[in-house]
Amino acid sequence: MTFQQFVFYIFAAIMLFAAARMITVRNPVYGALYLVLTFFTSAALWMLLEAEFLAIALVLVYVGAVMVLFLFVVMMLDINIAELRSGFTQYVPLGLVVAVVMVIEMALIVGSETFNRTRPSSVLGNISNTEALGRVLYTEYVYPFEIAAVILLVAIIAAISLTLRRRPETKYQDPATQIGARSASRVRLVSMPSERRPERAAAKSQN
Repeated sequence: MTFQQFVFYIFAAIMLFAAARMITVRNPVYGALYLVLTFFTSAALWMLLEAEFLAIALVLVYVGAVMVLFLFVVMMLDINIAELRSGFTQYVPLGLVVAVVMVIEMALIVGSETFNRTRPSSVLGNISNTEALGRVLYTEYVYPFEIAAVILLVAIIAAISLTLRRRPETKYQDPATQIGARSASRVRLVSMPSERRPERAAAKSQN
């Protein structure tokens, strides 16, 4: 066994342990943190398989954005974990069937000749798979890539417009009104004569 295979098995064992703990731990925050560990070990496995782009994308997108959002949602919402776990056992048979089907599909894909053929990195020469992916993505698939980007942009705008609600009891700031404010309409200078304190005035009258 080479050192690379030893490191691969170590990361694979950590990933399986973290994935199992993610679905068995009772605290949702701990579950999210175990999922972060699962993503990190998966990225390490991708690095060992010389898929640097997938490893970096997994860390930046899922760990850096998605899991941070999950942690904020879990910590800000008051989730009743006992109520969620009450009907968990009735879905166990269906979950086992789906898991077995996924394992069979992965075994068929990994064991096929198409998956085990010569790696693209060795065919393309000394360039990395990130550069090879960029060349293919921005040359042969540039139009589907741009169409997908436009669709995602439209989806983001639609989601914002659907969730935007103006409540009458909520106070909003109008930048145009703030910029148009003048000191004459906000500040009023009052000229008043100075007044003496009553005790001082009484003392001077006695003297």
